Amino acid sequence: MIDNNADVRSFCLSEADKQYLRQIVHNSITSYFEGEHSLNEDNILKPENPLLEEHLGAFVTLTQNGSLRGCIGNVVGNDALYRTVARMARAAAFEDPRFPPVSEEEFAEISVEISIMGPLTLCPDTDSIEVGTHGLIMQYVQYSGLLLPQVAKEWQWDKITFLEQTCLKAGLQPHMWKHEDTKIYWFEAYVF
Repeated sequence: MIDNNADVRSFCLSEADKQYLRQIVHNSITSYFEGEHSLNEDNILKPENPLLEEHLGAFVTLTQNGSLRGCIGNVVGNDALYRTVARMARAAAFEDPRFPPVSEEEFAEISVEISIMGPLTLCPDTDSIEVGTHGLIMQYVQYSGLLLPQVAKEWQWDKITFLEQTCLKAGLQPHMWKHEDTKIYWFEAYVF
């Protein structure tokens, strides 16, 4: 059993576990192309590793030729990780409002990244944020935006730019991370 307060850096999956989750993503998306428009979770082969049955949040990111093609996830786990990954794969491929649904023809060109979420807590001090280690959620009134840890690293942002970009993702002005009523949450993720 995973301690939900544990450091995600201690979380480790074998190559077989990672391949199993990648196969879940592939099967979830290809079954849609084969006419199974409602995901039948009973058809998903249960994992051998009980860790993959833990209730953990996860994001599935799809890229095509290095460009984002879809990214959807759950911050917290409401179901077994392997089932969450299956649902998020479908959502990233077919429900991300920023993109048209992935076509069967382009699916062969899609790369997959899976992020398993660590605990979400209030950030005690923005000076403690480590770019590439922490992901952020910016929340102000009804506005909220999330950026995964790897986003800031991929774009080579410094800490301030990361905070500003998370504000923009939330639909806020870039400086709103400094506002006393803005809540900043941070988390780590196991990414592969």
